[in-house]
Amino acid sequence: ARQFLGRMKKPDVDYIKGICPAIAIEQKVSTSNARSTVGTLTEVYDYLRILYARIGKTYSPISGQIVKKHEVSDVADYIQSFDEGAKVQLFIPLPYKYKDRPVKAELELLLQKGYTRLQVNGELMQIEEVLERKPPFLSKKLGEIPEEGLRILIDRFVVKHEDDENLKRIADSVQTAFYEAEGDCIVEVAGQKEQEFNNRFELDGLSFPEPTPQLFNFNNPYGACPTCEGFSKVMGIDEDKVVPDKTKSVYEGAIACWKGEKLGLWLDQLLETAHNFDFPVHRPYQDLTKEQQRLLWKGNKYFGGINSFFAELEEKTYKIQNRVMLARYRGRTNCPTCEGGRLRQEATYVKINGRAIVDLVEMPIDELLEFFHTIELSEFDAKVARRLLLEINNRLQFMCDVGLSYLTLSRLSASLSGGETQRINLTRTLGSNLTSSMYILDEPSIGLHPRDTSRLVRVLKSLRDMGNTVIVVEHEEDIIKNADYLVDIGPAAGIHGGEVVFAGPYENIYDEAADCLTAKYMSGRMQIPVPKSRRKASNFIHIRNARQNNLQNFDSSIPLNAMTVVTGVSGSGKTTLVKQILYPALKKQLGESYAQAPGLFDKLEGSLSLISQVEMVNQNPIGKSSRSNPVTYVKAYDSIRKLMSEQQLSRIRGFKPKHFSFNVDGGRCDTCKGEGEQVIEMQFLADVRLECEECGGKRFKQEVLEVQYKGKSIFEILELSVEEAIAFFADEKDITGRLQPLADVGLGYVHLGQSSSTLSGGEAQRVKLASFLGADKPNEHILFIFDEPTTGLHFHDIRKLLDALNALVENGHTVLIVEHNMEVIKSADWVIDLGPGGGKEGGKLVFQGTPEELVKVEESYTGAFLKEKLELIG
Repeated sequence: ARQFLGRMKKPDVDYIKGICPAIAIEQKVSTSNARSTVGTLTEVYDYLRILYARIGKTYSPISGQIVKKHEVSDVADYIQSFDEGAKVQLFIPLPYKYKDRPVKAELELLLQKGYTRLQVNGELMQIEEVLERKPPFLSKKLGEIPEEGLRILIDRFVVKHEDDENLKRIADSVQTAFYEAEGDCIVEVAGQKEQEFNNRFELDGLSFPEPTPQLFNFNNPYGACPTCEGFSKVMGIDEDKVVPDKTKSVYEGAIACWKGEKLGLWLDQLLETAHNFDFPVHRPYQDLTKEQQRLLWKGNKYFGGINSFFAELEEKTYKIQNRVMLARYRGRTNCPTCEGGRLRQEATYVKINGRAIVDLVEMPIDELLEFFHTIELSEFDAKVARRLLLEINNRLQFMCDVGLSYLTLSRLSASLSGGETQRINLTRTLGSNLTSSMYILDEPSIGLHPRDTSRLVRVLKSLRDMGNTVIVVEHEEDIIKNADYLVDIGPAAGIHGGEVVFAGPYENIYDEAADCLTAKYMSGRMQIPVPKSRRKASNFIHIRNARQNNLQNFDSSIPLNAMTVVTGVSGSGKTTLVKQILYPALKKQLGESYAQAPGLFDKLEGSLSLISQVEMVNQNPIGKSSRSNPVTYVKAYDSIRKLMSEQQLSRIRGFKPKHFSFNVDGGRCDTCKGEGEQVIEMQFLADVRLECEECGGKRFKQEVLEVQYKGKSIFEILELSVEEAIAFFADEKDITGRLQPLADVGLGYVHLGQSSSTLSGGEAQRVKLASFLGADKPNEHILFIFDEPTTGLHFHDIRKLLDALNALVENGHTVLIVEHNMEVIKSADWVIDLGPGGGKEGGKLVFQGTPEELVKVEESYTGAFLKEKLELIG
């Protein structure tokens, strides 16, 4: 197994003392599994499965009655409930298992087993007597006689309340009756109505599976929906494409595919017959009940539904227009069988307090927590579920504490942001109640609004109070202030850093390391200034009636040639507005292909003709291969290679620019192919990376390394940091012009040849930003979208970032940022604040305008925190 386990390099230290078991929680979205959800990731769903298996009650979908399997004790208790001395008879129907067996043969067999009496149409007779009389039914087969006609007497008792022996006899007889009749028995009491019992799990003619944890497991074939196999989505007709505007009624043309002379006949049929079944054709689609929407899709005897419409198209796919029509409305849609619940139908019949497990996973975490706090259980069920409810409530409470109350347990793990994933992993770890461990967290405040930071601090402190060591890499001011012990590394970055500037209690940093950048910004002696004036925009892009996910039908405007920040608490709809509506819609507007269709909105309008390109600058790696590096990404390496090929020795040896590339044969080392190291596969051990013996790790052939510029070979040039390279190439304006943007965005410490795979998400994002700053595109107007660009940035780096973003705007571009950082928000020209809360409490446009106007909006959480920032500076 060792060959499949990732191995880490040993750290370059002499000695570490007193280290305890370490748990590192990363920012990365660690799962791409399409089945993984918030529920499975936090383990809450596993507890829910056991809870439903233990105390869930199965209800028949026909009568709504509880499906109950009668135990021996239930029958015995029923018999004992009668008055002392009551006479009781216990019957079973004649066993029908072997339908082809003659009745005579079955009775002879029962006689051999010791049963002597048979009830024929209510009359009790000896079996021997029946066999002697030879009535006509003896010659029939078991399958040919009515079930209620013949019964076998198992036992007769007299009710005795204080007689244990009598009770034991009753229990034994009932057990025998259930065995002989495969779960059925009938109790007859003199003068009372007979009562039937069965110990099979059935009701209303339906047989139900008994609740087990596997029944609620969508990763198990037994519990998963057979149609979608537990994925919840199938390729089918997409509801959002068929009904793009859910605010319209059927009469107003909500159903997009029923338009035109021929196809409109389907709509006419519905409108003409709707009065027969009271269908509200004038009510908006979104206000129809689930049952009415289902009727619209399935149809009835009066009209053909949407499903019938597409089924008819499917039958005639030889017509090209039908194939085009089907392609237009097809997409990944909820499974029609389980309706996105992932589980087989029978799992939804099991309920606790009237709710099936598929209902619970669709509730926001805060609502789910309230449900479990107010749950009403019998004394027995409460005892059985006590430990399970404790674990479930703990984990749900932790999720609320770290600002994830707006999520649902059914939310796919792959759709979470880095910050959300990290906080969910934190929840899972907290739930495990580990002690004497060391937790290492990398910026847990990412994606967290300042409103929720104090709750995160409380969670971290509770981890500490459980006897753990918590080490947090963080730039968030509130978390730094709450640290018991602060370690400040610096004084700057890269070659100018790497020293411990301060280590001790937070309060002491202002006295012992007053000159360090952290202390200067925290004390307010250094500040990121508020712009003296905000840019006034004359051109805007307008998004009309945005309503994807939780967005609540609002219009928003984004000014061009300005810096706009989209704010709001976690879950307020920022990502939905920017990544799911604006970005795909602009791509489509510009005629560019994009895998994801735009979310639900009416239209995009305004000065769209002014935009020539839209760029999403995210934190994805800038290169997948180990050969990719920052200097190639900003196109500076081409000029460096050209410069090296122009040196006198290069001309003598006939070297071209390609000889100074480690991506193609020519000048690179033939042994390691320009990697500088060789990978030796060890099969049962981790791969070993050894320095290439041929080139000594220098990546190039010796004759290429002999070519020098200002005394440095190509290898030595790649080892320079960006800052050193700018000074080194001071005479080469083409090279410094491309390298300067890297320094401007705070990456002066990065080595030119550093592998892109070693860069963090924040560094990768800033390399992309630098490539645009350096690109000379005078006639282009690009709209840049940044997703939390301050991730991983110190106050001082944020200052550099803002300078770079403002430079983009000054170059004639538009910048749109999704951000929680108050330093960025106060520097914006325009703010779009969504909220006021997350999930169902969010999705509204709280405010759009300048930061100064935002602080006057009482219901804005962002405004409240921004007010403190602006007053502090003011």
